[in-house]
Amino acid sequence: MAGNQGQFEIKFRLTDGSDIGPKNFPAATSIATLKESILAQWPKENGPRTIKDMKLISGGKILENNRTVGECQSPLGDAPGTVTTMHVVVQHPVTEKEKKAASKATQNKCMCVIL
Repeated sequence: MAGNQGQFEIKFRLTDGSDIGPKNFPAATSIATLKESILAQWPKENGPRTIKDMKLISGGKILENNRTVGECQSPLGDAPGTVTTMHVVVQHPVTEKEKKAASKATQNKCMCVIL
């Protein structure tokens, strides 16, 4: 993440390939705060409803809500003046109807083992 006196310039890549940002964030900004910022700027169609519906990925790692931007800095460190891209994955919560359908489907399976 591009650090400039405790500031990181971050853009967020959405699943459709579009971007939100780049925008500067202090190193002390929590990942949950980043998600709230994304949620506020998300295009209205097919967006997450809460921050629990989205995951942020940076450097191949899923970032935890209670960590800060500074704590999640890449171990290799990005070159000064560059923009860090974080990928946003939306995982909508499973509804009760979907849970019942999934459990019913697993109950009807039959297996055979030939020795």
